[in-house]
Amino acid sequence: MPRPEVLDRVKDAEQEADEIVAEAEEDAEETVAEARTEADEIREQAREEADAEAEERLEDAREEIEVERERILEEGAEEREDLEARATEREEEVVEYVVTQFEEAVHAQT
Repeated sequence: MPRPEVLDRVKDAEQEADEIVAEAEEDAEETVAEARTEADEIREQAREEADAEAEERLEDAREEIEVERERILEEGAEEREDLEARATEREEEVVEYVVTQFEEAVHAQT
């Protein structure tokens, strides 16, 4: 094979090798870019899921607090009603006591 033909074949092979390397580098860059994009999407999805879970837990806690609040208010209302009933039951007794004390104080002065 003549020398110029060999040189042409070597140049062609080098050019083909350069093209293959350039294409492989482009493919590698694209693969890295796709992997970064996918990783960003996965992180965003995980963040959204974590936010949703946190919101759900917060809502559950709010519901529990509201139930406890209602229970406390109901207990307070029952205690108030009980105290009012007991006070009403003793009202006549207290009035008699006060009148008696007043009469004794008036008689003690005369």
